[in-house]
Amino acid sequence: MMKASFRGSYDADNSDATGSVVVNAGGINLRASITGDSLINGPSSLNLNGLTLSVENPGSFTVDYNVPKKDVRFQFMNNMMINRKPLNFTYTHSVAENKTLLDGTLLLDSNNKVSASYGFKPRDCKVKYSYVYGCSTTVEPRYDFADNSWDLVVSRRLPDDSVVRGSYKSSTKDLGVDYRTKSFANGSFKVSPSVNLADEKKIPKLTAESIWDFEM
Repeated sequence: MMKASFRGSYDADNSDATGSVVVNAGGINLRASITGDSLINGPSSLNLNGLTLSVENPGSFTVDYNVPKKDVRFQFMNNMMINRKPLNFTYTHSVAENKTLLDGTLLLDSNNKVSASYGFKPRDCKVKYSYVYGCSTTVEPRYDFADNSWDLVVSRRLPDDSVVRGSYKSSTKDLGVDYRTKSFANGSFKVSPSVNLADEKKIPKLTAESIWDFEM
């Protein structure tokens, strides 16, 4: 089976597009992903900027090769039980960037979970708490020890399966709202107004994004 996904985003300053094709071969996914940099001068002049090739076993491992950067990224996923509570963790290492990251999520119960991300450098740690209220509303505060900043995300799933999401980042003072809904059978549409509260003029910014998914 082969799956394809395409995303396009647009705002007042620029536009961007990404695409990926996934081929399943006996439980192993072979993925090719491109960004708008691969089509700088149109499809007739396709280059390797923004091209990533991946081999992945869902829930187990992923190996990415970034063609322009000539960088290999390894990602391994595993899980264990702590006091009868599931702990899922992911280990990621980029060879060329020599960057390592460890992510973990502890599911306390069906409504509460705690996540942490550690970059193996002093204070390079982020902690997030997620609380689900009434099966449709999720509140997620996050704290970043590196710059002593906090983020807050509140999302709600509507009866028609659309999702509205509000967010605030204290480090940049960005306040935003996302609204995502299905636009047709294999696609979705998202509109995201935002404003930077640190900007004296506080001019709102609007970004629109459309996503198409196909199976062949």
